[in-house]
This record gives sequence, C-alpha cells and structure tokens, in this order.
Amino acid sequence: MTLRDAWEAEATNWVVWARRVGHDSYGKFHRDAFLELLPPPGRRTLDVGCGEGRLTRDLTALGHRIVAVDASPSMVAYAREADPDGEYVLASGAELPFEDGSADLVIAFMSLQDMDDADGAVREAWRVLEPGGRFCIALVHPLNSGGKFEGDEEDAPFVVRDSYFERRRYADGIEKDGIVMTFTSDHRSLEGWLRPLEEAGFLLERVREIPGTHRARSQRIPLFLHVRAVKR
Repeated sequence: MTLRDAWEAEATNWVVWARRVGHDSYGKFHRDAFLELLPPPGRRTLDVGCGEGRLTRDLTALGHRIVAVDASPSMVAYAREADPDGEYVLASGAELPFEDGSADLVIAFMSLQDMDDADGAVREAWRVLEPGGRFCIALVHPLNSGGKFEGDEEDAPFVVRDSYFERRRYADGIEKDGIVMTFTSDHRSLEGWLRPLEEAGFLLERVREIPGTHRARSQRIPLFLHVRAVKR
C-alpha cells in the first residue's frame, strides 16, 4: 500500500482524532513550537500535505495568504468542508501545480514522512519558492521513529533495535480516548531527511528538536524535528 492510500484509508479516523480539542500534541504544544519557526506572513504560503486543514485554518487566522495541498481526496474534501472560503488543491507534493517562484513560504507540517516521494516534494518546494523564500518542515524525530520505550514506566529504557540508518516504513496503531488511528510513515535518519534539502540547494537556517510535555519520559528524547531552510 502506498502512503497516500494508507492515509486516504484513515482520513475519517484522522478527522475525528485531529478535531477533538486537546486530544493530541498539536493543540497542547506542537503547533505553537512550529509557529516560532515561521517568518511573518508574506505574499503566498503553500501548505503541502495539509490533511484535514487544521494548520491551514490557523495560519489563515494569523494573516497568511495560503493555498493548501494534499494527495488524499478525502482529506481535501474534509478540509474544504471545514473551511469553504479556503483554497484546497488535490495534488501530490512531488507535482505541485504552481509556477516557479510563486510562493515565499512553503510548509510541510508532519507530512514529508507520509509522502511516497518525499525527495521529489523537497525539489518541488525549492522550485515554487522565490529566491530567499523559506521551507519550514516538521517531522517525527528520527530518533523517535527509530526506536521505542520498552515499557510504560517513566524510567523505561528507550531502545533502538533495528538499524537507525535504514530507511523503512512503519505503521503505529494507537488507541486514545476511544479513537483508533493507524499512523503509517517512513523512517529515515537525520541525514536521510536533511540531505535532500542540501541537494536541492537549500541552506539550513534553524534546526530544533522538540520534546514532549505530558510525561517525564517524553522529555528524555525529542519527539519532533523542526527545520527552516532558505532558497539560496
């Protein structure tokens, strides 16, 4: 199954998960940490891999002139339903239907790891950005996706049993407060995620490792990776 098909199959579950107030890290701390990475609103922001559109809606409220893109038809339909005045486009991140240099900010918030051609999406971000434009990314941190806690105790060891360097697909089935989701994504090493930016011509400006906040053990390792890069 492709990553696109996996997320299309989970679209309804994701809407329930994402729209329950206070249910996950997004509303608790992750969105605010990511917003610190972004430049002020400019002439055009592209949200690539927008899902059901919660970040798009928040950025619109903050003044961004935004166009959102997702490869899942159901995700785009749910986003349009929640935001009838927004602009939501059905397209792959690796084949963006926009002209060269048509944006000054491209965002991939928790979406590159869920794209079948993430390297192509990085190249497309570079193409559609104007010189000096920014590409801001949030990912599951490679350490987080590369291993796991072996137990529920706060002092449980965190163990990497498979190769950290090997690129692989994984699926995490999670039940929380009666909502069941399967998150299907690709694991890469830190270099595996950053090298495509280097090869596309981006210059890294900021790299941030974001710990969790809800449990002491989640502060022992980074949960998310935030990156801001500029088109040279």
